[in-house]
Amino acid sequence: MSRTADRSAQGEALSRAVWSVLAEQGLERLTVRAVAAAAGCTTGLVMHRFPNRQALLLHARQLLHEITRSRVERLEAEAPSPRAALRAVLRQGLATDPQTRQEAVVWMGFLAAAVSDEDLIAEHRRNNRAWRTRVERLTAAAAPGWPAERVATVALALIAMAEGVAALAAADPDAFPAAEQERALDATLGAYGLGE
Repeated sequence: MSRTADRSAQGEALSRAVWSVLAEQGLERLTVRAVAAAAGCTTGLVMHRFPNRQALLLHARQLLHEITRSRVERLEAEAPSPRAALRAVLRQGLATDPQTRQEAVVWMGFLAAAVSDEDLIAEHRRNNRAWRTRVERLTAAAAPGWPAERVATVALALIAMAEGVAALAAADPDAFPAAEQERALDATLGAYGLGE
């Protein structure tokens, strides 16, 4: 195997380890040592790629953005109508299965760390603004006759609903089962006249 392939495989293993530690052990246990243990490598190898905890957190947030961006682009492209696209994109942001629960935990962990860190909060804001822009665009497509102000307000309400439910379900999945989360999403879309 070439050195480039080795580095690529190492990078993927480290990415999986960063994600795993943050999602399964929590923000307070995300350390270079914990990532090295999860990846089965030395702390020196981890520090070569991630020199500090901030770099670990930033990488986890970038991974989350790439995972969800790829998924929402696919869902949007596959949707049979603008309203179906809006629902599918919002639904994927709920915490309805182990993967999306992990994603919600990673998002919350990053947000907690970002509050007091200018570099991390800048990354968080950039990704959240991209998310809001996407939901506004989808809302406008689902309700083409609405004025821009209504589109922006409803998109914000939909984002708040989906992210709030995801946070609740990530912390207590038994109290917020997937079917109940989806009913809440459908009720919210229906209340705005955006149901299918």
